[in-house]
Amino acid sequence: MTVTSDFAFEDGQEQPKVLLVDDDEVNLLLTSIALRERGFAITEASSGEQALQMLSDWLPDVIVLDAVMPGLDGFATCRELRHMPGYESVPVLMLTGLDDDASITRAYEAGATDFFVKSTQWSLLAGRLRYLLRAARTRDELERSKSKLARAQDLARMGSFDWRKGAGDLSFSVEGLRVFGLGSHDHLGLKSILRMLPDEERRGFARILHEVVDHGTILCNDVQISLADGRRRILHVEAEPEFNELACLIGYTGIVQDVTDRRVAEDKIKHLANFDTLTGLPNRRQVFWRSERAIEYAKRLNHRVALLQVGLDRFKIINENLGHHAGDELLIEVSRRLRNCVRHSDQIIEGNLDTNGHRAHRTLEAVGRLGADEFVVLLPEVSNEREAMSTAYVILDALREPMMVAGQECFITASVGVAVFPQHGLNVADLLRNADVAMDLAKSQGRNTAQLHDPQLASKGRVRLDLDTALHKALERKELVLHYQPKIDVRTNQMVGAEALMRWNRNGQLVPPGDFIPLAETTGLINHMSLWAIDEAARQAAEWHRSFGFDASIAVNLPSRLFEQSNLVEKIEAILEARQVPPRAIELEITETGLMKDLQGVVPSLHRLNQLGTEISIDDFGTGYSSLSYLTTLPISELKIDRSFVRDLGDTPQSSAIVSAIIALARALGLRVVAEGVEKLSQMEVLYNLGCHICQGFLYARPMSPADVERWLQDTQQGQTLPRLGNLTNEHASRLVSVPR
Repeated sequence: MTVTSDFAFEDGQEQPKVLLVDDDEVNLLLTSIALRERGFAITEASSGEQALQMLSDWLPDVIVLDAVMPGLDGFATCRELRHMPGYESVPVLMLTGLDDDASITRAYEAGATDFFVKSTQWSLLAGRLRYLLRAARTRDELERSKSKLARAQDLARMGSFDWRKGAGDLSFSVEGLRVFGLGSHDHLGLKSILRMLPDEERRGFARILHEVVDHGTILCNDVQISLADGRRRILHVEAEPEFNELACLIGYTGIVQDVTDRRVAEDKIKHLANFDTLTGLPNRRQVFWRSERAIEYAKRLNHRVALLQVGLDRFKIINENLGHHAGDELLIEVSRRLRNCVRHSDQIIEGNLDTNGHRAHRTLEAVGRLGADEFVVLLPEVSNEREAMSTAYVILDALREPMMVAGQECFITASVGVAVFPQHGLNVADLLRNADVAMDLAKSQGRNTAQLHDPQLASKGRVRLDLDTALHKALERKELVLHYQPKIDVRTNQMVGAEALMRWNRNGQLVPPGDFIPLAETTGLINHMSLWAIDEAARQAAEWHRSFGFDASIAVNLPSRLFEQSNLVEKIEAILEARQVPPRAIELEITETGLMKDLQGVVPSLHRLNQLGTEISIDDFGTGYSSLSYLTTLPISELKIDRSFVRDLGDTPQSSAIVSAIIALARALGLRVVAEGVEKLSQMEVLYNLGCHICQGFLYARPMSPADVERWLQDTQQGQTLPRLGNLTNEHASRLVSVPR
């Protein structure tokens, strides 16, 4: 009969491995049989020496040792195995026939977990072993939990501490000591911690501790400390009070955590939310906050606040010609100079300034960046308008000094608009708007000057709204017109095409494109205006063909956003059919920058237009700072050299390098190349010698109305008034290779 079921282990659990050590073979056999019947896996050893040898490469779940054995007895065997790696906590049950206190004490001193007096009560022995195994498993789980907790605290850079009232100093866990850069055997007291704090914070934190203990409240603070190795860290300290049954405070338990990285990340997020990433200046959000606080103080202390809006002149030209990287360099240098003109504060301000002193509002003074090339200067306390204007002139003088950008010296000026609280507005929005209006007035008066807001001036918003409304009606009223600038083949002095340029005839005066094209792009009207331009150019091409046999193409500029229309190709095809002109009569120009904004979105439409028979030209080529690989995949017929590369041709030998490279690239790809912005004969000669034969610019003609183009053609054909190249040597002429059209 077996009793295994009475002592069955949990389902799925392996049989516990037991090493049974006894020099009595009969007792060893009987005990083994009894324990096997009760679900244990038994391994036998007849001496302490044999047991230690077996344990060198095997780990049982529990060891049962006979206390009295010849040679190495159970006590000595237990002591030996406790020194073996991995056997420090293995349960050891000592079997003894000696039921006396001395033997029991000796067994525990040797490292035994428990003892059992020899008897034939096998069920009691099995129960004792089961208890030892459960206790061992519980201890292992506790150790693992403790290890995981310690690991988690290490990862979180956290530790615990304890303080008992009247019992002495603080008691830290090992992890808590590590937070302070100390080892497990080091001691850390409250005085040592206070000495780690900066001098200016030490007294305040000590006062907080006294108040917390006196009132039995919760402690929750961040403190900055300096470790022994010189590192500065930020620690978060939390502690809760403990009370006895009489509600008397008996101590505190708490945690300490190194939150330096988190605070650095939070500070970085705050900085990103409040400061411009390029210049490091306060952004619009921070400027608004500071300005609101400055106005609050001005109302209380009865002084004035000034806002100066600074707009850079000609920044777009520098940005387009030298590149965006150079533009960024320029903005950084401008921000540095503006900082030096005022008492600039980089501090993130987000709270009540009253605690910082009576004149704390002066720390609000700063330069901010509103976006693009516009800056704002906040003067939180000025005595009058003259003081604000004086600062504006200091800014103008500082910006007039030459700047080195992208290795090149350049000059830039600014226009400054000034608005003062309360004369020009009672809130930040009004002050900024009026400063903006004053800045626009300064620009209209020739730039490089400062202008105080004039309340009699119409607001910029009203002017813009008026212009926007008028532009919406311009198409309906047929106020938009196209002017045409001829393209000239310098070899024959014949017009081989023209570019259509949009003009707005408003109230009998032509509005410059720079005044209404950006507005049209912002409002989305540019799409309707561009389709109108294609239709009008097609109509003009048909009329010129009937009048004097014009069979070249008219180039029309297309904005990149027009390609967002899924039916663009169908619309252009419908226009050409309605005007009864061949697809080649219209050439579509798209700037390189516009093309690269959404290359993948534009490519399908370009291929369909090319299949239709309409040629594509890349305008302002060389200014897009993009990969040239797209040239080999797009259906392009023409490259137009940007005027910025043509301007210095004939004056400096270096100026022809880029132009020569563009022409060589176009020739290699079989593309027609056109130079725009040709204004001098020397430029034309250099272009001709480099292999560019088609030019466009003021040297030949300005953009003209259709009637003026016809008169210009008659004059040039009859009087031969166009500039001509000088006689070329045969050697030069033999080297010239025509670029395919």
